[in-house]
Formats: sequence, structure tokens, C-alpha cells
Amino acid sequence: MSPSEPDPGLRTLKKQRTRQTIADTAIALFLDRGFDQVSVAEIAAAAEVSKPTLFRYFGSKEELVLHRFADHLGEAGRVVRDRAAGLTPLDALERHHLDRLAARDPNTGLTDDPEVLAFLRLIYETPSLSAHLRDYVDADTRALAEALDPGGSVAARLVAAQYAAVRQVLAHATWTRLAEGLDIGDVARQAAAELAEAFALLRGGAAAHGF
Repeated sequence: MSPSEPDPGLRTLKKQRTRQTIADTAIALFLDRGFDQVSVAEIAAAAEVSKPTLFRYFGSKEELVLHRFADHLGEAGRVVRDRAAGLTPLDALERHHLDRLAARDPNTGLTDDPEVLAFLRLIYETPSLSAHLRDYVDADTRALAEALDPGGSVAARLVAAQYAAVRQVLAHATWTRLAEGLDIGDVARQAAAELAEAFALLRGGAAAHGF
């Protein structure tokens, strides 16, 4: 690399900062005014980039919000593949979810951070965001089904779909209680109890297939 050429590491860092600035700017505007009331042009202007630049980093307006879930894509499948010896897939998934509850992971709905609660409200109460979130859930479900059975059995796909539905229902129920102002300790205990109930129901159908 000649002295006049920019350091590739610095270029990467600048791109990451630009991407983060665009996303943070967009989410701040959405939380303040509502998703449908903010245009892409307004986001680009506020972030001091052009619209073409914005779309180089994010393929759609919805992705400006939902990219925060990208790091969790395939997580359930990884939990199943990397589980300790002697654990069934459902045992591993239940333990992982309990760990995430204990860590107050926003993806479980269990958080007392007002900004995160508002962010989740934005997703749950904006139809286009909820619809696009299903794309992430579908991708995660397919990855879990493959981890359960690389052969692609119907049983594995059904169990994966049921787990994905359980996770979404539990997270929404937990967020709803916190959004209503209930004590987070009480909500956490209820979330753990409902998780146990949900996995008991899942095991009833999955055990016959070794999951």
C-alpha cells in the first residue's frame, strides 16, 4: 500500500461509523415522530448523507430498524449444534432462553430501559415492521430446523416453527407487562414460569421424534 492510499482498516471503520450514524439517526426520528411519519430523505438529511448512500448501507426503510436483530440470526440453530453432551435440543434452547432472561436481553422482551421498551413498541405497533420481522423469524426458523435435522424432516420443521412461535409470543407478553408499568422482578418471575410451561407443551409433541 502506497503512502497516498487510505488504510483499509480505517476505511472499514469509517463505513461502520457511517452505518451506525444512519441507523441511530433513523431510530431517533422514528421514536420521536413515528415510523410512517419520517421519510428516507429526512433521515438521509439528518444523518448528512445522500439517499443513494443510505441505500448502500440499508436495503429498505424497515432495515434501518430491524438490522438490530441481524446479530441474532441463526442463534437458536447455533445453540442446538453447540449444546453440551446429554442435553436434548429443547433442553438447550430452554436453558439458553433462561440465560437470556437473566441477562435482561431485549430480545426476550425483558428490559427496564425506557428507550428499548419504546423501540420494541415501535416494532410491535408498526405493521410494516412487524411484517418484515417475520422474515427474520422465518430465516431463524429454517436455520433451527436444519440444526435439528439436516435431512429436512417435516418433524424438525414443525418443532422449529413451534419454538419460533413460542419465543415471539413470550417476548411480546413480557414486553406488554413492562410497557404497562408492572414491576420487572414480578414480570421476570412470570416470564420464567411461562417459559417452563411453554417448553413442557413443546416437549409433549417433540419427544417422540428425539428433539
